[in-house]
Amino acid sequence: MILFMHMPHLGVELLARPCCPERTVRRAERGILGCRALLVALAYRCVKLGSVFVGTFARGPGLVCCAFASAAAKLPVPSSPKLPSPQDLEQAFSLFNQASAQLAGAYRELELQVARLSGQLAIANGQLRRQYEQTEALSGRLSLLLDTLPGGVVVLDAGGTVVEANPAALELLGGFVLNSSWSEIEARCLVPTDTPHESRLRRPDGTADERWVSISASQLDPAGGQVLLLSEVTEGYRMREQLERHKKLSAMGEMAAGLAHQLRTPLATALLYAGNLARSTNLSEADRQRFAERALARLKDLERMIQDMLTFVRGAPSAYDNIAVSDLIHELAQVMEPQMSERGIRLEIDLDIPSARLRANRKALSGALLNLLENALQASAAGAAVRLDADVEAGHVLIRVADAGVGMSPEVRERLFQPFFTTRPEGTGLGLAIVRSVIDAHGGEVTVESAPGRGSVFCVRLPVALEPLESAR
Repeated sequence: MILFMHMPHLGVELLARPCCPERTVRRAERGILGCRALLVALAYRCVKLGSVFVGTFARGPGLVCCAFASAAAKLPVPSSPKLPSPQDLEQAFSLFNQASAQLAGAYRELELQVARLSGQLAIANGQLRRQYEQTEALSGRLSLLLDTLPGGVVVLDAGGTVVEANPAALELLGGFVLNSSWSEIEARCLVPTDTPHESRLRRPDGTADERWVSISASQLDPAGGQVLLLSEVTEGYRMREQLERHKKLSAMGEMAAGLAHQLRTPLATALLYAGNLARSTNLSEADRQRFAERALARLKDLERMIQDMLTFVRGAPSAYDNIAVSDLIHELAQVMEPQMSERGIRLEIDLDIPSARLRANRKALSGALLNLLENALQASAAGAAVRLDADVEAGHVLIRVADAGVGMSPEVRERLFQPFFTTRPEGTGLGLAIVRSVIDAHGGEVTVESAPGRGSVFCVRLPVALEPLESAR
């Protein structure tokens, strides 16, 4: 570049130095040819230099190359030993000087552009370095947090293979879970329980450990990966067991108190009548017969309450039959219609499932439904109607008993199925408790809808029998 910048002075020196004509011609020819070659070489270098920074600036080596090419084309090419005129030499070196100036300007502009791009690159590298350091710090904090979490974290890929697990998960699952299928880990380390999403840990010998874990899954990405959270709930499970135990003991205490209260009145009455029979020697035969009948009636009340208590405690009946719903409804109607007619109450039946069947204990289920019908009868006034209907919905038989009585308040509805809770002075408080116990034993449920002054509707929901009558027999 320095040699190139001094080339114009060589041209001036050529014009100023006196010499013989032949030598001057030869020197001029060599100068013109050298300038032409130099211009072409510089144009080639500018093209290469411009290709490196193509698109970075609008004016630059590309335009200078065009100027050099144009200047080289305008230089006269000596075809004979004729001496060029001074005007031709001046024109040639003027063009050379213009191209040199353009190239020097382009070079300075290129240097400025390189310096500017280098500064921008340094800024970008600094930003990337800071982002990388921040990402590394965040990754370190997340890794530390994952390692110190009290709960287990297991990461699965789309195929259900464990790709990552924190120390808590390794401790719960016994280690050696990476690159293993989660289904195999479940079969090896967990024992399913009746509670959804809860399992017991399995000991190495295959027996269930006294530790419970809760497992929840979350979608990791659209490709199908998952994150499993394993939380040990052993303490919570034991607290629930203790709470259930306390509830059972409390219920047993309430039942015992209620049973004692219910047994005390008829027992005292029976003892009174029996005492009169034993102490009185001058009773007539009619009075003696009356006292004996009343004492026997109270003893039968005691027997009935004890039987109801046993039915409630036993819960599930022992034998089941495949029975037709229509036959069951007709049996209920035959038992209840005479009692309702005596009270001036109509029994309305709507049966739209002649072929539906239930797998149930006929005696226990009939007793539960008769209890509901008797309650409806006692809640209805003369001239009213009690409705009994049945239909099938979503694989279940729905049996409804509706009355137009006084209805119940929300407070009464909440305690309706509790043992020994009753709103009637002569009631034992075990009827509806037995109804719920029997329906639960058949895999169904019983609900009530009622409001003060609007009557009550009891609905029994039971699963339809899956096997035909012949196979049941």
